[in-house]
Amino acid sequence: MKEMVVGSEAGRRATPPPPPPQALLERLKDYGQEDAFALWDEILPEERDLVVKDIESLDLPRVDRIIRCSLGSQGHPLPAIEPVPEATVSTVEERTPEERERWWKRGLKAISEGKLAVVLLSGGQGTRLGSSDPKGCFNIGLPSGKSLFQLQAERILCVQRLAAQSTDAGSAGTVPIHWYIMTSPFTDEATRKFFESHKYFGLEADQVTFFQQGTLPCVSRDGRFIMETPYKVAKASDGNGGLYAALRSSRLLEDMAMRGVKYVDVYGVDNALVRVADPPFLGYFIDKGVTAAAKVVRKAYPQEKVGVFVQRGRGGPLTVIEYGEMDPSMASEINQTTGRLRFCWSNVVREEEFAPVKNANGASYDTPDSARLMLLRLHSRWVVAAGGFLTHSVPLYLTGVEISPLCSYAGENLEAICRGRTFHAPCEIAF
Repeated sequence: MKEMVVGSEAGRRATPPPPPPQALLERLKDYGQEDAFALWDEILPEERDLVVKDIESLDLPRVDRIIRCSLGSQGHPLPAIEPVPEATVSTVEERTPEERERWWKRGLKAISEGKLAVVLLSGGQGTRLGSSDPKGCFNIGLPSGKSLFQLQAERILCVQRLAAQSTDAGSAGTVPIHWYIMTSPFTDEATRKFFESHKYFGLEADQVTFFQQGTLPCVSRDGRFIMETPYKVAKASDGNGGLYAALRSSRLLEDMAMRGVKYVDVYGVDNALVRVADPPFLGYFIDKGVTAAAKVVRKAYPQEKVGVFVQRGRGGPLTVIEYGEMDPSMASEINQTTGRLRFCWSNVVREEEFAPVKNANGASYDTPDSARLMLLRLHSRWVVAAGGFLTHSVPLYLTGVEISPLCSYAGENLEAICRGRTFHAPCEIAF
């Protein structure tokens, strides 16, 4: 009996497993991805079921188009591009106070009518910051200890209040700004729990909608799928460009239309100074009657590592090319009329609105420490402009004060709080 049992086990081991589903294998061959079944004979039956389901979930034609486009662009020259026409750029410095005031009021009016929604791109984890949490959960070390999510939520609350106060109804007529937050499969659950545990930072729970961006298979340099395990294709979030497919698949465009939304403000989570739902920018956008607008700053020098807006061919659409895509001669070209760089409009915003949080402390730039100091210095200037005074125990360039977004959105309405008062840095100025 003992020999029969051993023989039976050996016989079962020797029996070859059934082959992969033929139709699915042929589809993989069509796209050069049949290696996804390379370990088919070595995995367990239940693992074979998993790898089949995993591959069946992929939109292989779409994935193949993306891979081919990516690989095909490597090493090839850029298509013909032109500088952004000067007439399409309006510089803040050249605008009159009356124009800025008009845009501010026009933006607040649209917000008070419920016409603006905000979309937050928040699918990334804080891996480079030394955290596996969603980036928005990160505390950059402000006196208040607030996370990026909380800073942004409170700016929305402030704009809502300003918009309501700009109407005849006053604060009683507050209309919520709907906040659509794009997460990823890697951050969705943690993001939702963070908001729930912090009671949505004072916002109404029903004015916040979470939705997930998609994923794409990770591929090798030759375009082959990378396997996370023998029965699972490795995947990563499909980037900020996945926003459009995610909005469509989640039917959120219909949701926006139902809410009466006409304008959408889109921004990334890792900016401690982002002006969420910026009224003057919205007012400018409405005033110009265009379909899309972006904030830009002029490149400081040819080698500055920022992407720039360009026009794809004369009269073509505007797009961004990254600094690594431009050869040195193109980056250094001078506009003979203006005397400035020919390709000069970078896809970043002014220092007052841009404090990126991308790298861990100790890196040379874009760290929590650098973002914190940028915010503290800006808010310190607001206090002084409002008639306040600062004392400090360390050099002022190393510290400053933090003004709660619930007090002021962009430095306005601070005289009653600051005039004649002295604040010791670092501290938070709140209600």
